[in-house]
Amino acid sequence: METPGSQSSLHRANLERVVRAVRMAGSLTQAEIARSTGLSAATVSNIVRELKDGGTVEVTPTSAGGRRARSVSLSPEAGIVLGVDFGHTHLRVAVGNLAHQVLAEESEPLDVDASYVDGFGRAEALVERLIVTTGIDRKKVVGVGLGVPGPIDVESGTLGSTAILPGWTGINPSDELAARLGVPVYVDNDANLGALGEMVWGSGRGVRDLAYIKVASGVGSGLVIDGQIYRGPGGTAGEIGHITIDEAGPVCRCGNRGCLETFAAARYVLPLLRPSHGGDLTMERVVQLAREGDPGCRRVVGDVGRHVGSGVANLCNLLNPSRVVLGGDLAEAGELVLAPIRESVSRYAIPSAARQLSVLPGALGGRAEVLGALALVLNEMGDSTLLESALPASTPAFT
Repeated sequence: METPGSQSSLHRANLERVVRAVRMAGSLTQAEIARSTGLSAATVSNIVRELKDGGTVEVTPTSAGGRRARSVSLSPEAGIVLGVDFGHTHLRVAVGNLAHQVLAEESEPLDVDASYVDGFGRAEALVERLIVTTGIDRKKVVGVGLGVPGPIDVESGTLGSTAILPGWTGINPSDELAARLGVPVYVDNDANLGALGEMVWGSGRGVRDLAYIKVASGVGSGLVIDGQIYRGPGGTAGEIGHITIDEAGPVCRCGNRGCLETFAAARYVLPLLRPSHGGDLTMERVVQLAREGDPGCRRVVGDVGRHVGSGVANLCNLLNPSRVVLGGDLAEAGELVLAPIRESVSRYAIPSAARQLSVLPGALGGRAEVLGALALVLNEMGDSTLLESALPASTPAFT
């Protein structure tokens, strides 16, 4: 039995702190590890040497501030993570390792309205195909991140009522996929995963407070506060699409009138242009035409940007984020949509909050959510498995 506060217990706690810091960041210099963990430089040096000897981390020469340094990252052999993203019309799967390296990705069309059974069957088949293609040992898979375009009840883990996935309401997506793949599955909504993906790999790197706004068939937001996704007690934080813009506006799928979603989401915006541009119009095509100079599409993209900016201004006044990242097809419009967003923020937000805010397009495009699913596993998994190889045989790993 271990005695709390003993030297061995303290040593293992310090090992865990170092591994967690590296796992969350992808790679850190030893000086950065010391700053983030509060451990002394000498303690960090000894722990890194121990973890390196055990095969848990890799150390490579680098430079920091013009000085030679040593970059520490988890070994690519330490474990494999999988990401699965269900969009309204697609399925994406990615394979990565604990060193934040993406090894493979693949996507295919999928109508998730049809059947959740079919959806999870397709996801299982695509995962198996990528495992075979990459040649990884499936015993090294430590977890799967799963993204769905709907709210997850944090207590039950079930998918809440949603008009976007009507046939999936009430199921537990984590349990469904875990039963098929035989590994832990961590689930979150697509906007939260987009925020995670952009924070780790994209336009949110280096920022600890941001909002990721996704405009697609709905309008959602993933909120990052002090480096962590904020979900709220019921898991519905970030539902920016249901901020009221006009009390006399169109009836929203949530039952209220004039929500932001009814002025910005594709399902409400595209009918405005279809009489003049054809019935098979998509938001991707609208953005393309707007970039080519089509006046109607430019007007619609600009209007959507102003409405989204009004919602962003509310976020600024409440949470004062330092960055907003725009995702979804709309982000490809660049300044055609970003400039109206900034205009509305300048008009409606508290001046001090507006001055501190930068509004950027997402860097990852349609990959943001599936890469965020990989990041979700990196955030949620424990460190005991990783430490087993580093600890002496006489020292038990964490439980």
